[in-house]
Amino acid sequence: MQGKLPETLPEYILEEYNLEPINEAIKSIHFPKEFKDFNEARKRLVFEELLSTQLALLELKNSYMTEEKGIQFSKDAKMSDIINTLPFKLTKAQLRVLEEIDEDMESSKPMNRLLQGDVGSGKTVVAMCAAYKAVKSGYQAAIMAPTAILAAQHLENFEKTLKGKDIKCELLISGITKKKKAEILEKLAEGKIDIIIGTHALIEENVIFKNLGLVVTDEQHRFGVKQRTKIVEKGQNPDVLVMTATPIPRTLALILYGDLDISIIDELPPNRKTVETFAVNMKERNMNERVNNFVLKQLKEGRQAYIVCPLVEENEELDLKSVEKLYENYKNEVFPQYHVECIHGKMKPKDKDDIMRRFKAGEIDVLISTTVIEVGVDVPNSNIMVIENAERFGLAQLHQLRGRVGRGEYQSYCILKYEGKGDTVKQRMKVMCSTNDGFVISEKDLELRGSGDFFGTMQHGLPEFKIANLFEDMPILKSVQSVAMKILAEDPKLEKDKNKLLKELIKDKFMKRIEI
Repeated sequence: MQGKLPETLPEYILEEYNLEPINEAIKSIHFPKEFKDFNEARKRLVFEELLSTQLALLELKNSYMTEEKGIQFSKDAKMSDIINTLPFKLTKAQLRVLEEIDEDMESSKPMNRLLQGDVGSGKTVVAMCAAYKAVKSGYQAAIMAPTAILAAQHLENFEKTLKGKDIKCELLISGITKKKKAEILEKLAEGKIDIIIGTHALIEENVIFKNLGLVVTDEQHRFGVKQRTKIVEKGQNPDVLVMTATPIPRTLALILYGDLDISIIDELPPNRKTVETFAVNMKERNMNERVNNFVLKQLKEGRQAYIVCPLVEENEELDLKSVEKLYENYKNEVFPQYHVECIHGKMKPKDKDDIMRRFKAGEIDVLISTTVIEVGVDVPNSNIMVIENAERFGLAQLHQLRGRVGRGEYQSYCILKYEGKGDTVKQRMKVMCSTNDGFVISEKDLELRGSGDFFGTMQHGLPEFKIANLFEDMPILKSVQSVAMKILAEDPKLEKDKNKLLKELIKDKFMKRIEI
C-alpha cells in the first residue's frame, strides 16, 4: 500500500496555476508513464520549491520594514557636499543609486539595500556618501570588508575623500596590537570614532557602538545573512547597504537577496580602459613561450603581472600545477631576473596582507596566486594577468579575477590558458574574450553551468534547490515571483485560513535555516 503525503500547497494555487496534487507529482516524477507526466510532475515540484523560497525571503523583507521604525537621517546632511569635492564626475548610474539611497536614509523605514556594480564601477564612493550622511546626522557608520588589506584600502580612500570634513575614521582588524585595539574599542563606545572600517573583527562581542546608524558590508557573498545580522544588532535598527561586485541577473538576485531592495550601477566610469582578453589553447605549439614573452614585454616596460592558478597543492587526479611548483618555475626559470612571490589561501592572513602590500608598493614584479586576489585590491601598475587552467573556473569568477587589472592608466591584458577541446570550454572562453559586461557574463555562466553551485547558495543561508534549476526554470521563477508578491500584498503574515499550508511550508523549510 502506498503512503500518502499531506498536501503542501493550498487548493486555490493548485487550481489557478494548473498544478498536480503532491502525491500524484511524487509518483509521476519517479514512475512516469510518459514524458508529459514527468514534465507536469516536475513543474509542480519546482513551483513549490521556488514559491516557498520567494515567500520566505519576501516575508523576511516585510518583517524588517514593519517591525520597528528605522532611523530618519537629516535632510540637511547633504551627499552633494562630498560629490562636489570629488576630483572626477560621477556616472549617471552612480547618481541614480545615490538618489535611491538618500531617499531610503531619509525615510523612517530601515534601509536594506543591495548595491550591485561591476568591478571598478565605483561602489566605494557611493558608500562614502552614505557614511557621510549618517555621520553628519549624528550617527556612526561601520564598513565591513572581507580582508584586512581591502579594509586598509577603504580606510585610505575614505580619509582622502573626507579630508577636512571633521570626520574621524579608524581601522579595526585582527592584526593590530592589543593596546591599540583597546583604545579603538573605547573611543568607538564613547562615540569619538565616526566611521569604523574593519573585517570580521567588527562582529566580535566586545565591539560596542555609541550610536550605530549605517552598516555597509562589502562583497556580500563572502559574508552571508548571519554575519550581516550580527553587526546590525549592534545598533538600533541601523540602515544596511550590502555591496557586491558579482553581477547577478536581476531575477536570480531576487532569490539570493530577496530580503533586500536592489540598486544597480550599470555603467563604468568613462576613463576605464577595457581589458583585452585572449584565450590560448595550451595544446598548441610554443604557446607557453609566446605567452611568457608577452608578459616579459610588459615587465620590461615597468608593469607588474598576476599569474593565477586554481589549486594549492598537487592533486594527482586533476594533474594541476600547484602554486608552489608554478612559483619555483617562474622564479628560477621563466623570470629569474625579476622579483617573483607567491600568495595562497593557506598562508597566515598577516603574511598574505604583507605580500599584497609589497605588490601594491611595486616591490614585487610577478605575483603567483590562487583566487585569494579576486577581492578588490587596487594595484594600478599591474596591467597583465595570466590565468592557468582557465577552464576550471566559472565565468563569474574569471570576470572577478580579470577585474584586478585595468585599474590604472595602462592598457591591460588578461590571458586565459586552457586545455580541452570540448564545445562548452570553447564557448566559455569565447564569452570572456567578447565581453567585459559582468551582467552578460553572469547570465552566460548560469546558462552554461546551471545554478547548482552558482556562488555557493548555501553561504546565503538559503537551502540548495533539490529540483529547481534557476536557469532552465526562469519562466517559472518569474511567475512565482509575481504570485508571491500578490499573496503577501493580500496577506502579509500568511494568517488567512487559505494560506495556512504556505505558512507551514515556509516554517518547515526555512525558519530553522535563516537566522533573522
